[in-house]
Amino acid sequence: MTSLFAKFNGTASALGALVEAGGRNPFGVVIEKPLSSTVGLIEGRETLLFGTNNYLGLSQSARAIKAAQDAVAHYGVGTTGSRIANGTQSLHRKLETQIAAYFKRRDAMVFSTGYQANLGMISTLVGKEDYLILDADSHASIYDGSRLSPAQVIRFRHNDADDLHKRLKRLDGTPGAKLVVVEGIYSMTGNVAPIAEMAQVKRETGSYLLVDEAHSFGVMGERGLGVAEAAGVEADVDFVVGTFSKSLGTVGGYCVSDHPELEFVRLNCRPYMFTASLPPEVIAATMAALEDMEAHPELRTQLMDNAARLHAGFHRIGLNASRQVSPVIAVTLEEMGQAIVMWNRLLELGVYVNLSVPPATPDHRPLLRCSVMATHTPAQIDQAIDIFRQAGLDAGVLNASVA
Repeated sequence: MTSLFAKFNGTASALGALVEAGGRNPFGVVIEKPLSSTVGLIEGRETLLFGTNNYLGLSQSARAIKAAQDAVAHYGVGTTGSRIANGTQSLHRKLETQIAAYFKRRDAMVFSTGYQANLGMISTLVGKEDYLILDADSHASIYDGSRLSPAQVIRFRHNDADDLHKRLKRLDGTPGAKLVVVEGIYSMTGNVAPIAEMAQVKRETGSYLLVDEAHSFGVMGERGLGVAEAAGVEADVDFVVGTFSKSLGTVGGYCVSDHPELEFVRLNCRPYMFTASLPPEVIAATMAALEDMEAHPELRTQLMDNAARLHAGFHRIGLNASRQVSPVIAVTLEEMGQAIVMWNRLLELGVYVNLSVPPATPDHRPLLRCSVMATHTPAQIDQAIDIFRQAGLDAGVLNASVA
């Protein structure tokens, strides 16, 4: 009899090799206790956190914690229903109004996760006569949404507006709507989308544009609305999708839009219709964190200063780090063995980052993915650079004379 789990033999073999080479499972790290937004207890040691996506440090917001506590006392711990059943409470509507107003958009939908926001919007917006045009390096949630959609899927080269234009021009005269999906900041590499050029292609071809601002919300733009705001092309974006689990430090996802038909999307979007809604304490904490973000624009300045400091430090010691400065900085390595040794040494020396391995990486090379916070101090960043230098030397990644 064929085993139901035979399909996972490759995964088991790869994971076994990772554990054997490094002595620990890189995907099973447990943060035993967060001591602050930037430091956690891992394996009994105080460890600098450079792999959490907690860009503004708001997971430890005193205002958000108090709001969550008050909401639990007033509303209870959960809704027990989906948004179209009994899962819509006054707080859910209030958050949707608040997030729409923050983006200066007509309406908003709030999902239980950012993954479900992409899954729901992409699978619902395009039909079998339509076309879905995706950046080749799109997040798994975007690809999963495309698999649920009956639309024809076309990929274009990563961050290449000319290739996008060429592929859309090939569809001239064909029936059906065209929806282009890009990300603001790409979560694996930290690459920033050339959104102004993408918006121009959208205008010239009469297509629709959805931007996933998950890693750019709270990070870029004067008010932290993302790459579209930073580039001055917000009016060209039909749908903004994002998450509360990065800059706001909670959990949940959203879509904002000026299209009045968004109200009908609610009644056709299965990941919205058939999933229990966010519990009231999460909604309350998210609203409080949004107020924190709005009240403290200096957090974005500090975040980008910190990103520039870490980025420059990595290049100074000879690491192959991301070309663009963003809160996501990837250190690309050539050999899997070096990546495993270096990741383990980083953790042993007191720095936690994300190990990403092929085939999940864009160019099939392993990388160490770092995310910076506004709340990291200059001393913590410099300490992390020193630890990267030592781990790189120990792993044979760096040459001692250069580092």
